[in-house]
Amino acid sequence: MGVRSLLARVAGAGVLAAVLFVASTALAIWWTARQDARPQSDAIVVLGSAQYNGVPSSIFEARLEHALALYEQGVAPVVVTVGGKAAGDQFTEAEAGRDYLAGAGVPAEALLAVPEGVDTLESMRVVGAAFAERGWERAVLVTDPWHAMRAERMAEDAGMEAESSPTRQGPAVQTRATQVRYILRETAAYLLYRVTGESVAGAPGIG
Repeated sequence: MGVRSLLARVAGAGVLAAVLFVASTALAIWWTARQDARPQSDAIVVLGSAQYNGVPSSIFEARLEHALALYEQGVAPVVVTVGGKAAGDQFTEAEAGRDYLAGAGVPAEALLAVPEGVDTLESMRVVGAAFAERGWERAVLVTDPWHAMRAERMAEDAGMEAESSPTRQGPAVQTRATQVRYILRETAAYLLYRVTGESVAGAPGIG
């Protein structure tokens, strides 16, 4: 076998391995999206998304409604909302989420707003610090289905025992085309995080 032939085979094997790795990651994201973990936990953590003058966007509202249902089912005694604000905003995502849940009847003592975080990685780190301060360990994460695996990984890296209960409504799950687009985006974002330890900005609220 010539050197060129050997190199071609090695290169082909490398490409095939990369393709299989990416495909397996996409499959894992799809599989995680289909799970719904609701263990007894210290807190339900709602990842932020866009808000408009204190009013949650449709994506954010879907997450908040799901967190409300989990709270009412007794999954955790506290709901944590997290997320900062863009330049010019009067409200943070965390504040908008907290106020929405308060308006839905969740007592003030059962709500914790963590008004920091411009992406998932930063949000998980500040929530992890809030958990550590209170001696909490276990979290149920509420986000979009395709975002769940990356959010779980980042939460665990921030020191939490995290499982996810994804939303089943809202723009992120409306059509097959939307679902495919989110899975592809999340595959790239998850692999970027695993390789570099960095987050990525992109679709609303799931950077």
